Amino acid sequence: MKVTSTLRSVAAAVALSAAVLGAQAAVAAPVKNIVLVHGYFADGSGWQPVAKILTRDGYHVSVVQEPETSFEDDVKATTRVIDAQQGPSILVGHSYGGAVVTEAGNDDKVAGLVYVAAFQPDTGETPLDLTKKMPPATKAIKQTADGHLYIDPANFHEDFAADLPAAETGFMAISQVMPAAQSFGTPITHAAWRTKPSWAVVATSDRAINPDLERFMTQRAGSKTVEINSSHVAYMSHPAAVAKLIEQAATQSDKQ
Repeated sequence: MKVTSTLRSVAAAVALSAAVLGAQAAVAAPVKNIVLVHGYFADGSGWQPVAKILTRDGYHVSVVQEPETSFEDDVKATTRVIDAQQGPSILVGHSYGGAVVTEAGNDDKVAGLVYVAAFQPDTGETPLDLTKKMPPATKAIKQTADGHLYIDPANFHEDFAADLPAAETGFMAISQVMPAAQSFGTPITHAAWRTKPSWAVVATSDRAINPDLERFMTQRAGSKTVEINSSHVAYMSHPAAVAKLIEQAATQSDKQ
C-alpha cells in the first residue's frame, strides 16, 4: 500500500511539473502572426521589404488593404484580417495606420502594437488634433473638391520618401491613394495602447509627421521606442530595422 501510495504521489508530482513546464513553454512562445497596416497616400505593397524579412524569419504575415473611404471602414478592414488569424497577432501601423491600429487593437486577438512613424491618438483624440499641436514640415498636402487628400506630386519625393530612389517615388506619386479627408478627424473611442504593450519607430527626418510629435506620442504611450534617421516611409527605406522591432514585439508581448 505504501509503495502504491508513493508511486501515485511521484506520478502526480511528475504530472504537475509537466503541466507547469508546458504552461511556461506556452507563455514563452513568441506571437507568430504579424498584421501590417499602411497609412495615407500609399497601399499595402510598400510593406513588401518588411514582409519578406518577417516571412523568412518564420512569421505569418498579413497585409491589410484599407479602402480609406472612412475611418470606420479602415478599422473594419483591419479587424477582418485580425480575426482571420489562427492565434494572437502583433498589429503594426504606419502613419494614419497608427490611428487605425489604435482602434482595431482593442480586438482580443491583438497581443501588442507597433507604430512606425505613426499617429498614436488617445481616447477621444484625432490625428488632426495632434497635427495642430505640432504641425509637420510639409505644406504639400492638398484636398480635392470632393473631400479627398493627396500630396502634390512635385513635392512627393522630398516630403514623403526622400530616402528612396527618385524613380520609385515618382511612381508612388502618380499612383498614390487619395484618402477621405474626414477620416483624419475621426476620434478614437478607446486607445488600445492604454491596455496593450506597444513599440514604436520615430523617423527623425520625417516631414509628413513632426518627429517631435512622434516622440511625444510614444512617450505618452510608454512605447518601447527606437529612432531611425529616416523619411516618413521608414518601413520601406529601413526594412531591416523595422522588422527587427516587430520581431522584438512578437517575442516580448506575451511577457508584459
